[in-house]
Amino acid sequence: MQPIVPHHSAPSPTTLAESVAHQRDALANMLREPLALAAQACSRAWPSRAGLNAALSHALTTLPACKYLYALDTHAIQLSDNISHTGLIETDFGRDRSDRPYMNEAVPNQGFLLSQAYISLRMKRPSLTAIQIVRNDDGEVLGFVGADFDLRDLPITGQLYDEPTNWRQIKGDPAIRGAVFHQTRSDSQMDLNIDTVLGVMEELMSDRGVFHGKLHFSSSRATIWLVDDPYYYRLLDIDALTDPDTCLTYPRRPYPNTAAVPRDKIRPVLDTLRALRFMDETFYLRGGSLNIFNGMIGLTFSCDGSHYLPWDEFLIKGYDFWASGKTLG
Repeated sequence: MQPIVPHHSAPSPTTLAESVAHQRDALANMLREPLALAAQACSRAWPSRAGLNAALSHALTTLPACKYLYALDTHAIQLSDNISHTGLIETDFGRDRSDRPYMNEAVPNQGFLLSQAYISLRMKRPSLTAIQIVRNDDGEVLGFVGADFDLRDLPITGQLYDEPTNWRQIKGDPAIRGAVFHQTRSDSQMDLNIDTVLGVMEELMSDRGVFHGKLHFSSSRATIWLVDDPYYYRLLDIDALTDPDTCLTYPRRPYPNTAAVPRDKIRPVLDTLRALRFMDETFYLRGGSLNIFNGMIGLTFSCDGSHYLPWDEFLIKGYDFWASGKTLG
């Protein structure tokens, strides 16, 4: 199997919220015109069940990703059957949809709304609904056309979201934080054999194709991911981590030229993890990870506080920054 090299496309939105907003804008732009035309056709048939079914069946041909189309009156009572690509579904005729999340959002003045995603009642799947106001020739609101979508069926509207690489702090379990002063670090088997463990991990990451590794200091194990087989992680127990022959089970690989972390910085990162493990008997590192491609360090401390930050910022901050204890929780 050939090593997988991460692909980086053009710059994407800088936050997850921006990425979601970008996707929603693209979807809304795809749906506005076909739903406006569906609403016009329904206004001419309103409120005939048969007429609405016919108008919506025709409209559905322009919405291949739509799961159901239906018409509602101004009280959110369904006036049509559910129109699907497999035919009419009569069971929802007369259904009261007023309590559904998409009927409790304010429809903008232009008459079109793309709801927030929600979990569907029947299939328990992430879904969203587009709502279009139906008006008569005098501009009076007759009701709504609703279009339900399963998120799996929607077309891809944007590129893969790139996780930001800025420092992020995440607070953990309050119960653990509250009891932190009642605990003391106990030497684990990894602590007692730390020089050998770090030597093995450095070899695996610099010369044996491991691109992501996490040391679980307290439970004396490590999890690793390899470029040759990135969809499966390996679990190394303390016997494997204290036996340098373990490295022979993984073929030599050239250090990736796409890695964000320079090869000669792997050992300084590992040495800093070691320093944080032993920095205090109350506040200490329980687990630390390094991903050489995105260049991120993951830290989890005894108070259950977690931090994610770039490798170079991690080394610049150094031991003294973390030993102050001000940012651990």
